[in-house]
Amino acid sequence: MRITIIVMLLAGLFAGCGVSSRVTKEEAISIKATQQVTSKFKGIKRRVAVAGFTNKTAYGQRLGTAASDILITELSKTGNYILIERERLDKIMEEQKLSLTGVIDSRTAASIGNMLGAGAIVTGSITDFGVKTESGGMILSQGKKQSASCTVDVRVVDVTTGRIIFADSGKGLAEKSSGTFLGVGSKSGYDETLEGESLRAAIVKLIENMVSQINSSVWTCNVADVTSSRIYIDAGRFSGLEKGMNLDVFRQGKEIVSPSTGIVLGREEKKSGSVQIIEMFGEDAAIVSVTEGNVEKGDLCKIHE
Repeated sequence: MRITIIVMLLAGLFAGCGVSSRVTKEEAISIKATQQVTSKFKGIKRRVAVAGFTNKTAYGQRLGTAASDILITELSKTGNYILIERERLDKIMEEQKLSLTGVIDSRTAASIGNMLGAGAIVTGSITDFGVKTESGGMILSQGKKQSASCTVDVRVVDVTTGRIIFADSGKGLAEKSSGTFLGVGSKSGYDETLEGESLRAAIVKLIENMVSQINSSVWTCNVADVTSSRIYIDAGRFSGLEKGMNLDVFRQGKEIVSPSTGIVLGREEKKSGSVQIIEMFGEDAAIVSVTEGNVEKGDLCKIHE
């Protein structure tokens, strides 16, 4: 009987000597909520560009790239968006002599977004990151808990208006436990996957509200070209448009900027006409006919309500 108890005790101790990792309960709930919200999406897709994040911490620059990659993955999971290729964004920023991981102000973001044909551009930064290792145990067993925590700031700029439509911070925590019994078990060093897990946990907390704000902004596309026989817009079947849909066309004027804050409040615009989609063109474009007014290359199109 005594031997059986000892064996059971040893088995229990050995079971705790392996390696386990987790995110917090709060983050797990957030991930589940995000999956539930984003799986319901049906409708017109918006084009979104995600810039490289700035790393404002003392840790490696890879954190900024990792954070923006995670955000792209999470946005892609929603099915809501057409995500602009990072290479295109990097090329334009390089041509404009902007830091690839620099914080972009709303006016610059709007300008870059227009060059990309994006409806929104996302920028962000890692403002806090830390790792911690705690050791402990009894005579026969030793345990170690590692953790990584971070804070991620994100901003979304509406390219059409130049306004910041979303700005928030998310905090993430990832933990890993390991241990040994009588010298047997895991003696793992620092686990670098904790960095990614903590970043993902922080970003997932922001996704639901970010998606809501982007989707509440007015969907737009542009008149790509006007020839003697055809008018093209830069959105089509892939964006969720259908033959027969009606669009209102607007001509944009100057930006209205707050003199006290320098924040772009919006742009002047005037309705110049209406068009109807008559044919899909290419991968994601359409041919339209004018039903009212006049249309010029560069005009803004919005879905007729």
